[in-house]
Amino acid sequence: MINKIGFVLVKPQLPENIGFCARALKNFGFKSLDLVNPKKEWPNQKAIATSVGAKDIINKTRVYSHIKEAINKYDVVYASSARKRDINKKHLSFDQFIKSIKINSRKKIGLIFGPEASGLSNEDIAYSNYVFKIPVNKNFQSINLSHSVILICFEIFKNLKKNYPKNEKKLNDKISKKSLNTLVNYLENRLEKKGFFSPNEKKKIMLINLRNIFGRLELSHKELRILSSIFSKF
Repeated sequence: MINKIGFVLVKPQLPENIGFCARALKNFGFKSLDLVNPKKEWPNQKAIATSVGAKDIINKTRVYSHIKEAINKYDVVYASSARKRDINKKHLSFDQFIKSIKINSRKKIGLIFGPEASGLSNEDIAYSNYVFKIPVNKNFQSINLSHSVILICFEIFKNLKKNYPKNEKKLNDKISKKSLNTLVNYLENRLEKKGFFSPNEKKKIMLINLRNIFGRLELSHKELRILSSIFSKF
């Protein structure tokens, strides 16, 4: 179960924080850590130093140029955000987040975290299925990146000891994130040829909205085939 869960740090600024995150993962049995456009060059000796006994995780850490590449291998993706976003995306309370993790525990799960200073952009979040927030003091909501990661590691580790839900088979029929991205990319190309993205300066926000819509649908494999067939006709 835990081996199917991966952590993705988007544009992390401090290599020391990456090392602390690797250490947090190993504390609770997680093994997969990926980076998207880290600010400092990688590999980095400062990350190795702060990882202490988690050098094996550091050595296996992969670097991607775009979040789309980093999350392609996952079936469901959760985005961490310290604030409520005004975007068309399902926001989960922390309890709902943990419950959803347990429901999807046989799937490949990706957890994405943003840079220390600004957090994930709306464009990054568009590639997720859900957004969750760690409950903290409302008067001081800023949490260090590595602290956020270790809190999530602990909560998932603690809660995945329970039995799988009875509706697991139905949930496992949902398509992977890679399949969803392939569908949306195909639709984007078809719409581009039809001149849908006009004016051009609105294309970025239109694509974010498009990904958010499809991300919320949780399509089955059968529904994917139907939509693919429909989109091929125009």
